[in-house]
Amino acid sequence: MSENPVAPVTVHETLPSRVLVGPGARHRIPGEIERLGARRVLLVATGSARAAAGELAGALGPRLAARFDGAVVHTPVAVTGEAMEVVGETSADAVVAIGGGSAVGLAKALSVRTGMPQVAVPTTYAGSEVTPVLGETENGVKTTRRDPAITPGTVVYDPELTLTMPAGLTLTSSLNALAHAVEALWAPDATALSDALATEAADGILTVLPHVLADLSALRGRGRLQESAWLAGLCLARTRTGLHHQLAHVLGGMFDLPHAELHALLLAHVMAFNLPWAPKAAARLERIAGGDPVEVVGRLAGGHDGPTTLGALGVPRDALRAVAERVVDRPYPNPRPPETEALTRLLYSAW
Repeated sequence: MSENPVAPVTVHETLPSRVLVGPGARHRIPGEIERLGARRVLLVATGSARAAAGELAGALGPRLAARFDGAVVHTPVAVTGEAMEVVGETSADAVVAIGGGSAVGLAKALSVRTGMPQVAVPTTYAGSEVTPVLGETENGVKTTRRDPAITPGTVVYDPELTLTMPAGLTLTSSLNALAHAVEALWAPDATALSDALATEAADGILTVLPHVLADLSALRGRGRLQESAWLAGLCLARTRTGLHHQLAHVLGGMFDLPHAELHALLLAHVMAFNLPWAPKAAARLERIAGGDPVEVVGRLAGGHDGPTTLGALGVPRDALRAVAERVVDRPYPNPRPPETEALTRLLYSAW
């Protein structure tokens, strides 16, 4: 046998999914329901997608069993219980989620409990619609699990559904997607495929986002952002998350914070913390950003017209050390080993 050390073997698995992409793709949803053989559809929607949900409800016609408009951020178990009651009362046999990550998360929670097929129709750039990941909150604690059964079987990307997103949500949702790509670049289980997906996703977001923010009606740019979020979501599906997502999960669960804004304001701080320990990721991001990626992302995040700090989101300063201690107690894999004092300083800078 050779005495040379053997490189670690990586394992790549492709999740089965069907993705419809392009302007007007939403009009194909009734046909997808028929293809699935479903007869009684539960339509889950977020408030921001009310108009699109109304259009879809009309298109589903007699196949619509009920609507549930109570999806909220971080997928509380109590809300899932309410939706499960509707499933039981209506004998729903499929679930369609339309809206942001809250709707998609609730549909995942329902599907994994019942085995119902699900169709995800994202109207933001969350990316979670193509992942086997489900994060649920109970008693102020957010837990995350992975299971191929969680992944929606059909995803519909229609950039026309993103045209009503205001500038603030367009920005924070895009940076949320960017976080998936960035963490994939320094993930311990990164592969050539995840690197390629992450690089293209980051390039699309950082290149197009400023133009879309300048012209929110730019359909082609919206389409590129949506496709970039799709690729970033695939990164999240194929690699393990690190410090950025762990901080978002701990903070979000403890203080019930808005998901996209939290990711957006944390990202540059975590990049500054990690990139010196992740030179390959840093080199790729520098090429894409055309300079210091921390500065580029920080400048984008700072342009948000809403909260841009943890303090502005209502996180008490005296709770930051407890957040750091919770992360250090059960750390996610990360290029820079987490340490309480260093993490507390990171959180102070974000506060």
